[in-house]
Amino acid sequence: MDGLIDTRFWLVRHAPVVGQHGRCYGTTDVECDTTNAVAFQGLARLVPDGGAWTTTSLSRTKRTAAAIWAAKGKPAPEMPVAQDMIEQCFGDWQGRTYAEIGAYGHGDPATAHRHWLSMADIKPAGGESFAEVCVRVAGALDELAAAHRGQDVIVVCHGGTIRAAVAYALALPAETALALVIDTLSVTRLDRLDGSGIGHSWRVGFVNRPPL
Repeated sequence: MDGLIDTRFWLVRHAPVVGQHGRCYGTTDVECDTTNAVAFQGLARLVPDGGAWTTTSLSRTKRTAAAIWAAKGKPAPEMPVAQDMIEQCFGDWQGRTYAEIGAYGHGDPATAHRHWLSMADIKPAGGESFAEVCVRVAGALDELAAAHRGQDVIVVCHGGTIRAAVAYALALPAETALALVIDTLSVTRLDRLDGSGIGHSWRVGFVNRPPL
């Protein structure tokens, strides 16, 4: 539409992690598997070459971004860190198994969360709640949109932060957003529309699109 500035976000979840054996890792810097050549070729076709590329400080996002550019057969651009797009910090839960942290209602199915480790407003000791993640991710998207107005913004990040981004775009409650499925190496497309006129500021192109 005339008079609107369309900033296009391409949110890529990192490659599958390895060696965790059912443990909660959150902001722990863990290894990932970037050997799925077919998937990375699909990402190379799907995600634009131009625009502003960014990752988080965790190596799994940087390795995933590097693998996408290797599949493109082109030199990777400079990729600054968008630290507020990092995964949810689970504090004392990190490094422990889901059974150890009582993620499934301490064995009681009646109190187990259907989609996640806990309710969105539960804050692990030394960590943050998913509701808090939604607040910081909303701020990060606003900052990226202001810095790169009218461009493609490719963010290689995490499942939790992509759920939070969709929650912001659609004004979803944090608890509702926990029902979103965000697979590894999937792409979510959100457009930020700024300018004259009325109506919602965000448009959702697709969520959890596979790279193939």
